Amino acid sequence: MRLIAVVTGAAGLIGAEACRQFSKVGFQIVGIDNDLRAHFFGPNSSTSPQMSVLKEQIPELVHHPVDIRDREKVDSVFSDYSSDISVVIHTAGQPSHDWAASDPFTDFNVNAVGTLNLLEATRASCPDAAFLFTSTNKVYGDRPNELPLVEEETRWELDSSHPFFEYGIDESMPIDQTTHSLFGCSKTAADLLVQEYGRYFGMKTAAFRGGCLTGPGHSGAQLHGFLSYLTKCAVQRIPYRIFGYRGKQVRDNIHAHDFVRMLLCCARDPVQGEVFNAGGGRFSNCSILEAISIIESLRGERMVIDFDETPRRGDHQWYLSDTRKFSHRYPDWSMTLNLQTILEELIRAHETAART
Repeated sequence: MRLIAVVTGAAGLIGAEACRQFSKVGFQIVGIDNDLRAHFFGPNSSTSPQMSVLKEQIPELVHHPVDIRDREKVDSVFSDYSSDISVVIHTAGQPSHDWAASDPFTDFNVNAVGTLNLLEATRASCPDAAFLFTSTNKVYGDRPNELPLVEEETRWELDSSHPFFEYGIDESMPIDQTTHSLFGCSKTAADLLVQEYGRYFGMKTAAFRGGCLTGPGHSGAQLHGFLSYLTKCAVQRIPYRIFGYRGKQVRDNIHAHDFVRMLLCCARDPVQGEVFNAGGGRFSNCSILEAISIIESLRGERMVIDFDETPRRGDHQWYLSDTRKFSHRYPDWSMTLNLQTILEELIRAHETAART
């Protein structure tokens, strides 16, 4: 029996890292990716170069340029491999708040209907496979902004008396009656579907509610990919625009390597209808101003910064992920790459790209 991992969005940041890590431990990789990112963010954000590199790194990778909105083609891919599929790693999606508002139908069809197509294909062809979904902390909408925040010199910070202060926001935070953005709505619909297929149909499903997922494989754009785009702007001397909160909004950042290690743990020991927060937490976080300061220090030159006083709708003022639920379930996992290491990697990657 073959050990097959189907990876959607295989040429994206998390998808490509999943292909590499799962291949190293013996999985045959079946990648599904039709480079919709180029449609969302333009040709400079195309994942085609990453797919070419992946094929060199993993010669046995089988690439299907299938749109996950096409139910018949998705079903065909899954039926070809059937019960040999051990895990489905679903990372494909439309990832931007702002882009979603420009085309709500495409956003919802990719994020929600595409996920439904994949869940149904899994249920029909390989119901015993683990289904691991890259969700988002945006399922919580802007409810984190209701937390008691304190303005400090370079960041917003949670009041130290609050239960979330030490470790961050856990999975108990409600997800309804708050502003999500249309992107948040489509991802929440997908997140709930993944949970329900676990609970209702007894499938092995888990949704990973990511903070800022990052790494040198990220094709960062203004509308998506905070640290990747920020370091790209620094290297290429592109003005970086900050939207609202005086640049003090706080994000936690988890490297793709550590995030995929979470997926690998869950693939080896699946759960049913679970959700896990997945971000850098107190281990790896920064405000935009703090990230800029570190980058300027590492590169020895000032960045060009623009300020827009209007924050993005549904944007988080402060968000740190509490990953203890996952760590308790999988005690062998921990984060290994912190903010400083992440920024150094990103700068090197963009400097290398600028020279070629």
